[in-house]
Amino acid sequence: MIFGFNTDIRHEDTVYHVQSEAREGEHLLQTQVFVRGRCIGKRAVPYGVSTAATTAGAGSHSDDQEKEKILRELHREMLDAIRDGKLDSIFDKRDTAETLASVKELDLQWTNAGSVHAEGSLTMQLRVTDGGASVAGARLTLRLARPDSPPYYAQVLTDARGSAEMSVQVDEKSLAESSVLVQASYDGRTATRKFQLRSAG
Repeated sequence: MIFGFNTDIRHEDTVYHVQSEAREGEHLLQTQVFVRGRCIGKRAVPYGVSTAATTAGAGSHSDDQEKEKILRELHREMLDAIRDGKLDSIFDKRDTAETLASVKELDLQWTNAGSVHAEGSLTMQLRVTDGGASVAGARLTLRLARPDSPPYYAQVLTDARGSAEMSVQVDEKSLAESSVLVQASYDGRTATRKFQLRSAG
């Protein structure tokens, strides 16, 4: 599974939210830029097409790594364009103001980030919103990265309030060195957030 990238970046007086994701149903790697929740532009490349000198790899084992590498490069190029004040030159030109206006930002929040580790697990309460409105039925995929252990994966769907609860089995001693990556998927779109865990002490 390819997880996306999300970055908030300020240029002059504007904060841009850059969201990059693999749109697997359309075989596209896509970066979108939002300002105050409104999409102002996108850039996408089909799988296997490089954004720069990167070339697509062969073989199923390297496919995910190659797609993630290209997606990371797309994301970095968009951030560089914002810093250089050259966003308009990097956006795909086929999008109209009307199609961009219909794109809402999918957002993912950890609502009990101050939660306490207890009895060998950490319970995370998460909420998904679409343009500020709760999203029911979004699929959340969690990946826990722990020191000296393979990644742990879990999935759950959000309820009618856009909320979901996930319990992560993790040793409290390794909390400070562990991180959780959560991807929300809904209606062909995704949002990804990385949460750093920390020990209560």
